[in-house]
Amino acid sequence: MGSSKKNNTVKSLADKLSALPLQEPDYSDDENVEELFEHYKFIVDKGQSMMRLDKYITSRMFETSRSRVQMAVEAGYVRVNGVIGKSNYKIKPLDEISLVFPYEKRVRDIGPENIPIDIVYEDDDVLVINKEAGMVVHPGHGHFSGTLVNAVAYHLGGKNGILVHRIDKDTSGILVIAKNEEAQMKLAKQFFDHTTKRKYVAIVWGNVEQDEGTIEGNITRDESDRMRFTVTKDPNKGKRAVTHYRVLERFGYVTVVECILETGRTHQIRVHMKYLGHPLFNDERYGGNKILQGTIFTKYKQFIENCFKILPRQGLHAKTLGFVHPTTGKQMDFDSPIPSDMQALIEKMRAYVKSRNDIEE
Repeated sequence: MGSSKKNNTVKSLADKLSALPLQEPDYSDDENVEELFEHYKFIVDKGQSMMRLDKYITSRMFETSRSRVQMAVEAGYVRVNGVIGKSNYKIKPLDEISLVFPYEKRVRDIGPENIPIDIVYEDDDVLVINKEAGMVVHPGHGHFSGTLVNAVAYHLGGKNGILVHRIDKDTSGILVIAKNEEAQMKLAKQFFDHTTKRKYVAIVWGNVEQDEGTIEGNITRDESDRMRFTVTKDPNKGKRAVTHYRVLERFGYVTVVECILETGRTHQIRVHMKYLGHPLFNDERYGGNKILQGTIFTKYKQFIENCFKILPRQGLHAKTLGFVHPTTGKQMDFDSPIPSDMQALIEKMRAYVKSRNDIEE
């Protein structure tokens, strides 16, 4: 191989390697992965001639269209030397370019399936769905059909919706899906910047001490179980996570709380509430599927076993979601009622506490 040809081959390989994402997608399981973004970083070569920012990025981002790059720049995903860039900026040697891209549509092996879904709102750009517990959001890791994405493809006549966030398989509640790339860019940016408004209702073990509070703690993968996450005390590990909570109702051994996400990490509420000492009721993965509070009496054990049957999954519901519409710029706010299984458990707890208080009186 000639020297010139060899150098070109090496340069081509180097370009491809430099365009690889700094952070691989974290598809640890079939549940919640809200951080659906690829991170890239380029240092402009010393000998690089001046070129428009969008054109330069397109030349480095293999298999990515210039229009998609331009949408990303317009949405504010691209920074040059730490400052948000514009498409017509002329790059210079040694400029540092960093960008965050929402993942492009994964359309392979996603077939339309006639599965009923609860559509709360729909227009040309967005689809808001009240997801039922037990439904996986996206195919993969043992769930290749019967997912929300399959159901959305059927609803859209064979076209695929584009995910901008997820909620766990066994968590119910509000989810928004983009219907085109421009909507995806603008919606995903709101999740990335944590400007969406999200409130969850959780049923947790124990009597939460404070009426309201904030849980802060970096979340990282649990080294003893790769399917779980945990709070790390090492500030250099994991990802920053902040959850605000407020007690809604107390039942002594169990508490109903409202959780507001400031960040959106995998299993964040489940991990943070366990860290606080109050795992979610019947959360098998985080130890909430056994009796953690209460008495040793047989009747109480039978009562809790019946409660587990009433709510055969973790007690977590994505109740509200607010975001700015990607086209109109208007604030959109959606709310879904507490699902029947969680409501039935709450009513059973109320009756149990009342009967206990009547006996004590």
